[in-house]
Amino acid sequence: MNTILILIFVLAYAAIALEHPLKVNKTATALLGAGLLWTVYALAAPNADVVGQELGESLMSTAQIVFFLMGAMAIVEVVDAHNGFEVITAKIKTTQLSRLMWLVGFVTFFLSSILDNLTTTIVMVSLMKKLLDKREDRLFFAGMIVIAANAGGAWTPIGDVTTTMLWIGGQVTTAAIMKGLFIPSMINLLVPLSVTAWMLRGRLVQAPVRSDNAGKIETSVFERQLMFFLGLGILVAVPAFKTITHLPPFLGILFGLGILWLVGDLIHREKEDEHKEHLTLASALTRIDMSSVLFFVGILLAVATLEHTHILTDVAKWLDTTVGRLDVIVILIGLVSAVVDNVPLVAASMGMYSLAQYPPDSFLWEFIAYCAGTGGSILIIGSAAGVAAMGLEKIDFIWYMKKISALALLGYLSGAIFYIVEFQLTH
Repeated sequence: MNTILILIFVLAYAAIALEHPLKVNKTATALLGAGLLWTVYALAAPNADVVGQELGESLMSTAQIVFFLMGAMAIVEVVDAHNGFEVITAKIKTTQLSRLMWLVGFVTFFLSSILDNLTTTIVMVSLMKKLLDKREDRLFFAGMIVIAANAGGAWTPIGDVTTTMLWIGGQVTTAAIMKGLFIPSMINLLVPLSVTAWMLRGRLVQAPVRSDNAGKIETSVFERQLMFFLGLGILVAVPAFKTITHLPPFLGILFGLGILWLVGDLIHREKEDEHKEHLTLASALTRIDMSSVLFFVGILLAVATLEHTHILTDVAKWLDTTVGRLDVIVILIGLVSAVVDNVPLVAASMGMYSLAQYPPDSFLWEFIAYCAGTGGSILIIGSAAGVAAMGLEKIDFIWYMKKISALALLGYLSGAIFYIVEFQLTH
């Protein structure tokens, strides 16, 4: 059974990668792959009830991510409908693409450490649509946003779901992970950022023609600023909500969505219906890219079958016996996370190694947080940030692999080597 499951998974991923040559939408492939994987697993498993239970567990974790994604997308759409991003775009005066790249890289890196890499990517890629007219430029920026968001998320407990898992599991502590991974994560960003900024030197920013506001309702300065800061405030508050209440982030984003919806209805209640319809959150929900959301569902459910059939655990154990060296194993886990979702990979690693053998804040756990968090940047489908950017900007898998993957790999290895050397020198 496992051989058939692996074959279906590989074929589905290949079809996603070759979306444009095949002219088959990646969402269709992801959903078809997920459906086939679960069908084969259910037919081959001795107990159908157990499979149904496992599907329920996977659906619950998938739904949490999907609700979070939809909530974040809706907030961004509401801010955009109010022309809220002009609060930032009006202040960015640089005419050099290379300078803008540095600015975007650093903002994304630090924003990702307090939000999370998925939300940060949605906000920053949406912002680039307001700043850059040329699609080729926006694609390069989207690629760097994915790298910066994943690098920024790796060094804080709330920035990336894998670091959060290790933090909640007791494998890492807040102060130690921030101290240990800040510089490697920064190197992970600086190396590709330097190369990309150098490639863009001398080129000017081509801003979109302001006619992109045609068809939009004019909003006052107060409305723009209120919705921008309220929307951003809600996104920033979600990690704090999770920490204080211990409830999952999706509830925080839905709670915030309710607040934003209420405020929007109150400030527009005096307007005529035709003037306020575009500004409402109900209208924003219709503009969410449901194709990207369903792609997420397909990918996460497909990977879940590999987790439940212990294929990922078997791969991890095979690495342990074949490779032996812990640093090489963790680097390989990071490279695998470029293809397979890093959440089940980290979950498998947590199950493989005990806290008795490797105590909190040991080399293994910190290095897994770095590698699993940043290795996903190497391929566009390797991280939640990448998948979100892929959906928002319709990025081609092959284009990303040709233009961005090598840069992401260079940054990943540079940060990894620094961490290994630093750890050996200080311990």
